Amino acid sequence: MRNLDHWSTSRLLTTAARLVEHAWTERLNSIGVTHAGVIALGVLSEQGAMTQARLAEHVRVQAQTMGKTLSHLESRGCVLREPHDADRRSQLLSISAVGRQVLDATDDIEPTLVTDGSLASEEFRGRLAAIITELGASRWTWTTSADAAGTEPDTEDPTGSGSTAGLPSL
Repeated sequence: MRNLDHWSTSRLLTTAARLVEHAWTERLNSIGVTHAGVIALGVLSEQGAMTQARLAEHVRVQAQTMGKTLSHLESRGCVLREPHDADRRSQLLSISAVGRQVLDATDDIEPTLVTDGSLASEEFRGRLAAIITELGASRWTWTTSADAAGTEPDTEDPTGSGSTAGLPSL
């Protein structure tokens, strides 16, 4: 990997993404949770109790796919299941105190993955968000009408930048 100057931007971006993902996975393994588990806990923490199907919608996966992640989180005591008052066929999932501790333990991962802190750079994050916005337009439903109306959009901010303008609903 010495001649990085000769690599295409796409190759640099995909390689960097894989390396960041591997580093995240190593750190998450030491906590005993997966990246999918952190995302699920984050949604439950921010949005409150919901069904498995609704949670799957938020993270853009099939409800069946979410099942394995939830089983792992439940076995660790990170999520709670309660009967749904309005629909006895389904259950409501919520984050437990243990789940909040696990989520809190992940807070320092991103800022410490790269020693120079470049992953937290607002300029870098903005450029990544722009790429996601442009290339994701044909794949995701975009929420921009709320931004134009001056109201809060009903979306999550996958970049953590505080702005949801033009980003997909997760």
